[in-house]
Amino acid sequence: MSIHVPPGWPPQVHPPGADRFEETALAWLLELLPPEYRRYGVLRRYPPALARMARHHVNASVEAARTGFRSARVELAGLVPPHGIDAVLETYRHEGARLVELLHAVELVEDALRA
Repeated sequence: MSIHVPPGWPPQVHPPGADRFEETALAWLLELLPPEYRRYGVLRRYPPALARMARHHVNASVEAARTGFRSARVELAGLVPPHGIDAVLETYRHEGARLVELLHAVELVEDALRA
């Protein structure tokens, strides 16, 4: 029997209802947060709380990338040559897209943990 997962589901996390779903979800979510978060047992005891923290953390990264993209030309003018600024903007484009996909994956896992 195969278990369907929605598009964007992280491959590191077993599908909801599968063996070790919660265990793999916890491990994956903890990887998204700064290492210091591992010290807090409450996050392992309450997976929805961990997912919420991960969602906020990744969302903040998305917003930071957007702000960095919007301000790069002005803030880096005179410090980085134009071709370097273009490369920085391309980096923001790639990372921004990756972070948006990651945020979507976190939201999917969070929804599954809440179900």
